Amino acid sequence: MRHFLTLRDFSKDEILEIINIGLEIKKSLKSAVCKHELKNQTLAMIFEKSSTRTRVSFETGMFQLGGHALFLSNRDIHLGRGEPVKDTARVISGMCDMIMIRTFEHSRIEEFASYSKVPVINGLTDSYHPVQLLADYMTLVEYGMEKNIIAAYVGDGNNMTHSWMMLAAKLGFELRVATPKGYEVDEKILQEALLIAKESGAVIKVTNDPSEAVKGATVVTTDTWTSMGQEEEKEARIRIFNGFMVDEKMMSQAASNAKFLHCLPAYRGLEVSEEVFEKHSEIIFNEAENRLHAQKGLMVWLDKQRNI
Repeated sequence: MRHFLTLRDFSKDEILEIINIGLEIKKSLKSAVCKHELKNQTLAMIFEKSSTRTRVSFETGMFQLGGHALFLSNRDIHLGRGEPVKDTARVISGMCDMIMIRTFEHSRIEEFASYSKVPVINGLTDSYHPVQLLADYMTLVEYGMEKNIIAAYVGDGNNMTHSWMMLAAKLGFELRVATPKGYEVDEKILQEALLIAKESGAVIKVTNDPSEAVKGATVVTTDTWTSMGQEEEKEARIRIFNGFMVDEKMMSQAASNAKFLHCLPAYRGLEVSEEVFEKHSEIIFNEAENRLHAQKGLMVWLDKQRNI
């Protein structure tokens, strides 16, 4: 049995296999011949952090695969009222076939997975957002951009940045990360990614200069400057992140055919300008839709691993 907590735990071939399953399911859905690979199975969705795309994509995806999804917030279960994580894991994994968790500390989902009898999927933690990166890479494949990727991430050194580093390290492409001073990526995660990159041939660079990161990039991406739980820091972050907005001037330094990605929600006038967002809105919303298809590929893959 396998869990999906971070891309660090998966090989390049496994990541690509998950992506390809998702792409095939997407094609079959559009041709009205979608197979119910997870018929009569149940996915428990535990949300300690709220979400639009994560809930809709997992719930819709499980339905399209012939299964059923349960939405469980802190108000719905005893996990939010003091029950030990390990007890909740034992109970829910004894009743459901798969569990998705969207939470805060990464150690929380690691503890949950260690006591679960079924696959656990990381829907987001403070350290990683791996399901989003599956959708991002699937989108690049669909647009024929997966070869010779030079990706630039501009913004906060957060869970999205860490996941981009792991994806680059595993798949062997170039990634440049630009963050303000004091908001760099987690040093331990960076060193893990650099160690993996030695084997794959990936190039991972970190800087405090957005221009250095974006110059010649084929993919430019960012995330909100203020994540959930950081609302009190918003005004300070807006001042500190001045100069890190992805606008037309910044995009002009990238490759002429460069695409802009955003995991959403997007705050125009902060991390991205209205002009850049709307110019690249087609690929951004395809990226959002691909959360559905990539996660279906992931759930089918995890189910197959359990049955091997």
